[in-house]
Amino acid sequence: MNRNVLAVSGSGIRKFFDLVASMDDVVSLGVGEPDFIAPWHIREAAIYSLNKGETMYTSNYGLLELRQALSRHLKESSCLDYKADGEMLVTVGVSEAFDLALRACLNADDEVIIPEPCYVSYGPLTTMANARPVFVGTREEDDFVVDAENIKEAVTNKTRMIVLNSPNNPTGAVIPKDVLKEIAGIAEDNDLYVITDEIYSDLCYEGRHCSIASLEGMKERTIFLNGFSKSYAMTGFRLGYAAASEKIIEQMMKIHQYSMLCAPVTAQRAAIEAVRNGSAEMLRMKEEYNKRRRVIVRGFNDLGLKCFMPKGAFYAFPSIKPTGLGSEEFAEKLLKETKVAVVPGNTFGESGEGYLRCSYATALDEIKVALERIGKFVSEQALG
Repeated sequence: MNRNVLAVSGSGIRKFFDLVASMDDVVSLGVGEPDFIAPWHIREAAIYSLNKGETMYTSNYGLLELRQALSRHLKESSCLDYKADGEMLVTVGVSEAFDLALRACLNADDEVIIPEPCYVSYGPLTTMANARPVFVGTREEDDFVVDAENIKEAVTNKTRMIVLNSPNNPTGAVIPKDVLKEIAGIAEDNDLYVITDEIYSDLCYEGRHCSIASLEGMKERTIFLNGFSKSYAMTGFRLGYAAASEKIIEQMMKIHQYSMLCAPVTAQRAAIEAVRNGSAEMLRMKEEYNKRRRVIVRGFNDLGLKCFMPKGAFYAFPSIKPTGLGSEEFAEKLLKETKVAVVPGNTFGESGEGYLRCSYATALDEIKVALERIGKFVSEQALG
């Protein structure tokens, strides 16, 4: 068996939700998936594609029509200038794009700096690319924004890449432009690549999102990743994309070509409709998330579980340190005793210990029920 694969543990999220699946009537704040369904006009585009008999392969790069639509969208929304032909690759979700970027840019024993708490796949995919993840912790008192100085201190002669995720899963943190500029300077001074995972970029609640790829001199060394799952409630369509310099995209495409071939044409047709005509529905969903954000954060703070106000995505990251319970113990007891599902913070790295990831991509009534049950649980722990 492959030693790198053997060294990787299974997903802590999946393991926990195997337990959830065995129970009835669970109120879940766990899964990072919109409770909305993809808007009808997007689903209709997929249906129309099937009715037309579009069941064939596409270009390895993805439909040119989709790449052209994405190129225009990125220029208008984020001041990013990527050519549809040569600088964009359509993938099977952002996770595939992340994997391709690692394998295309890294050699054996290269080091990758990853701020944490971070999405669960970043470390394992780095390990499976035969490289070494180097985690840099963030703190609640800094709004979970990585300190550029800590990144600088983590750089060695083996460092090859920095990974950014803003807005962040699991904390909801957004990296300010001034910090991005500092990180860009570190990347340039040390000739490093940057992967920026911006799957939640449309779900920013305070100010306009800034991509590190838009900063002067960063396009050539940045691999920009995004997709459709979160903004347009299209998780099951499994569609993402990468944008980067032509030399990087060409290498990523080789791996994609031999492993995945292409993303499903039906999903690509739906994505074209989403990019062209999906903004109104996306903004409607975003406003609903914003309402839920305020309710859930206020609720946790009222319970004495200090909770940072997330600037983006759809996750709250409350501290459960006052209870004296560890993240896993709290989450397991909460599930078994109250049938409320949350994700232990340490699933996302050591600096997540003492916290929970709670998704507010679920109905407001469900959030209120969950808060009530959590409040009762915390009171009982205090009495115990």
